[in-house]
Amino acid sequence: NARMKILAIADVEQSWLTTGFDPERLRGVNMILSCGDLPARYLEHVVTMANLPLLYVPGNHDTAYRSHAPEGCDSIDGRIREVAGVRIMGFGGSMRYNERVYGFTEQEMRRRVIRLAFQAKLTGGVDIVVTHAPPYGYGDMDDYAHTGFDAFNAAIEILRPAYLVHGHIHMEYGRIDRVIEHPAGTRIVNACGSYMFDL
Repeated sequence: NARMKILAIADVEQSWLTTGFDPERLRGVNMILSCGDLPARYLEHVVTMANLPLLYVPGNHDTAYRSHAPEGCDSIDGRIREVAGVRIMGFGGSMRYNERVYGFTEQEMRRRVIRLAFQAKLTGGVDIVVTHAPPYGYGDMDDYAHTGFDAFNAAIEILRPAYLVHGHIHMEYGRIDRVIEHPAGTRIVNACGSYMFDL
């Protein structure tokens, strides 16, 4: 696999991608992954300015995507996609803490994840898992709305991707680690705002 440079974004709009668009900062980037809770118009602007493949999952606050999905961007919610030889699987949403958000119970998410994870395993695995919420116990928080899904730990154990990239947990919530190493060897990245990494 050739080296890929990836920009992950989530939750908080970045001026360097909008009004103060800085193409220098995108030099060498091959792909953008959105981990949710970003308005469709923001993603449309980013994909237009960057002119790169932009794959996304919806966050818990992205119910508006149902009536207006981000144009020019590719939803990977509950799907496996391949871009330039890199295989990516996505799961949007958070814990369903009320009826207005895009959310799931642990059991519902587990059903979605396990089915797709075994499909992925049979077709060559995945390099990156993109989620909105983090895996349970790795970068999540104690309150129910910000509790991660244990199902994502199962996906990591089945597939051992190089990365799981998520949003949902804002940096200003406290001492938040950008990157956490999972016991299975997967690097868990909190993409809140923006974060670049190499595959």
